[in-house]
Amino acid sequence: MFDGASVLITGGTGSFGHQYTQTLLTNYKPKRLIIYSRDELKQFEMQQRFNDPCMRYFLGDVRDQSRMVQAMRGVDIVIHAAAMKQVPAAEYNPMECIKTNIYGAENVIKAALDNNVKKVIALSTDKAANPVNLYGATKLASDKLFVAANNVSGGHKTRFSVVRYGNVMGSRGSVVPFFKKLLKQGETELPITDPNMTRFWITLQQGVDFVLKNFARMQGGEIFVPKIPSVRITDVAEAMAPGMPHKVVGIRPGEKLHETMCPRDDSHITLEFDDHFVIMPTIQFFSGDMNYSTNLIGEAGKPVKQGFSYNSGNNPHFLSVAEIQQIHKEAGL
Repeated sequence: MFDGASVLITGGTGSFGHQYTQTLLTNYKPKRLIIYSRDELKQFEMQQRFNDPCMRYFLGDVRDQSRMVQAMRGVDIVIHAAAMKQVPAAEYNPMECIKTNIYGAENVIKAALDNNVKKVIALSTDKAANPVNLYGATKLASDKLFVAANNVSGGHKTRFSVVRYGNVMGSRGSVVPFFKKLLKQGETELPITDPNMTRFWITLQQGVDFVLKNFARMQGGEIFVPKIPSVRITDVAEAMAPGMPHKVVGIRPGEKLHETMCPRDDSHITLEFDDHFVIMPTIQFFSGDMNYSTNLIGEAGKPVKQGFSYNSGNNPHFLSVAEIQQIHKEAGL
């Protein structure tokens, strides 16, 4: 699918964009790989690492619809990774978050339709399920826009789907680099928001591989959710600094004790596959009913029980301290 294709990544200079680019260039031969982002310094730095002849670097903002339309000319596949992600920043600057995460999503959809892009996957977050902060609320709105876009595509061939997953260990702004910074500074205790807090845990490469596979699976309108392990925040701290005392600082505004990826209220439209879940659209598309119980690579899913919820607290798979240490080692953290 990616050999000979033109691929565009919005927000491509972020952690995901770097890993996705590395994976594509290693395993496939794309015709063009376009990095679309607004930070010229990050693009310059990325060019030093990735200078394959297929690489293209487009300066632009997802808020700029005409620039997005221009950037997607001749593009076959789009990964929408651009977002304003910091929870406190979104709370203090709500309209900026709305402009990027909601209006930006609308611009990506319009540009993809105008250019007859074949497939679009938008990256979501566990914070979009039953959101309690503005970041999560804007990503839920974004998810709804991308799902509904399959209904407004008309005669266009473009199909849109969403991938939702949890905390990416080691990504910028996550707890692992934060703890590493504190340890490097010589701190003698690590701050813990709540001893009972849990989070989903996924490596950057696992996230990239999941997105890649879902391009083959997707029919349009699905929200794909991977089955991934959970961690206790106290175990993460213990894995990084064995025996070091913890200081409970309290849950920050907009934070949850446990994160959810498949809400209970969506159990009637949730399918379980071997290694992932699919949340089906709540609306019926004019193009007709789709059979999401079997995807395009022949994998079969079955409905979950009514009232089912997939969250980091009730997840049957938790990583031990030793397993967290091993995964961090393998990921070079």
